[in-house]
Amino acid sequence: MDDNFDQALSAVGPRLRALRQQRNTTLAELSASTGISVSTLSRLESGTRRPTLELLLPLARAHGVTLDELVDAPPTGDPRIHLRPITRHGMIMLPLTRRAGGIQAYKLVIPAGTHRNEPDPQTHEGYEWLYVLNGRLRLVLGDQDLLLSPGEAAEFDTRVPHWFGAADAEPVEFLSLFGRQGERAHLRARPATAPTSPPARA
Repeated sequence: MDDNFDQALSAVGPRLRALRQQRNTTLAELSASTGISVSTLSRLESGTRRPTLELLLPLARAHGVTLDELVDAPPTGDPRIHLRPITRHGMIMLPLTRRAGGIQAYKLVIPAGTHRNEPDPQTHEGYEWLYVLNGRLRLVLGDQDLLLSPGEAAEFDTRVPHWFGAADAEPVEFLSLFGRQGERAHLRARPATAPTSPPARA
């Protein structure tokens, strides 16, 4: 029992580091949001500081996971997935994967009325795949300004400056798969400035 407990605690550090890196968050940013010092966070991730409930509670909240997920508690037999939404930059993110590392899946919702006019492209390591479920998504990728409608998908190297937001004032729902390694695939979308009127009938 004690060996299992020690193994569970020793796995918390790598899991904390993976969660932070998935969200491209620095130790300083995490310290500001949790009130835990940078040195303590660093020692937790390296395994030189034993995690306590007082430290794990704010970290679970900041990462949008449960304590059970943080310490990898054994399943209780409940088949339901308890999604915990994260709100960032006006978007609602629902993590669909529960493991640290590897490909991460999210459902993202941009609520109605949160249309952003000024793109602010960012870069980071990895590849991302987007699939639009509802609404129209504007994707700025390098020097391309694209419009994705329901059923359209895009995959791109996230080292290319990119930004996405609602194309209009209507809500947008889409799926995102993100991994630090991957392959480029097709990009099927039309420019945001392309005419959308139907062709004239003879």
